[in-house]
Amino acid sequence: MQSFSQFMIFAAFISLVIYTFGDKISRNKLRIKKIEYWLIDGIGLTTQGVIIPLLQATLVYALYHYLFPHFQGCLQIPAIISFMISFIVIDYVYYWNHRLLHSRVFWNIHQVHHTITEMDVLGTSRNTIWTSFLIIYLWIHPLFIYLLADPTAYLFGVALTSALDLWRHSGLIISEHNILVAILSPWLILPQDHIWHHSADNKNCNYGANLKIWDKIHGTYYQNQQLPQKLGINTSLNLFQQLLFPFI
Repeated sequence: MQSFSQFMIFAAFISLVIYTFGDKISRNKLRIKKIEYWLIDGIGLTTQGVIIPLLQATLVYALYHYLFPHFQGCLQIPAIISFMISFIVIDYVYYWNHRLLHSRVFWNIHQVHHTITEMDVLGTSRNTIWTSFLIIYLWIHPLFIYLLADPTAYLFGVALTSALDLWRHSGLIISEHNILVAILSPWLILPQDHIWHHSADNKNCNYGANLKIWDKIHGTYYQNQQLPQKLGINTSLNLFQQLLFPFI
């Protein structure tokens, strides 16, 4: 199942990349993308999107093993509960983590992600490269993987969340008249929801990763059948600042 989870993330990414370069509108948008953002997105995908999280997860897992050597594999729970912790409970924790990144204290760091002016899968990990250390699920996931006797279902939830995150940031907006989307739309954050989070005028909404219920409960959900006219924020940060030191 771990191999399947990894394959699912890889397949989602490759499929969305093929769509991005294959769709005429998306391809035209890529042509006018600034070189600095190609660099930031490429570096972000390889470092903040892959290398740093894997390194962080490995080190955190080793830390838990050092601190709690007798607790490895001690948590025996049904697979469905394990999946729900990963896909639902951690999603709620991330909702508040995301809102915190929009606070005055952490906004300077998170602002780089909001320089996205066109949604495409390549920009999913556009961030200052050490932002992953502030993403709480990258600290929680190794803990549960360490504690669970069988983390298979938990890892499936992680992979599904990652695949949905790639889709959310892509330009692949499927009509809500599509039967599958119509089924998912009432409860799942779709690209047409998340794009409003990146709107230049209304970015303080739709913080959830997987589920809409958290935004609806806390009054931060925004729905509009139309798409925003303009995305992203303007920044005077240079390439070095955006990658490593996003402060003026």
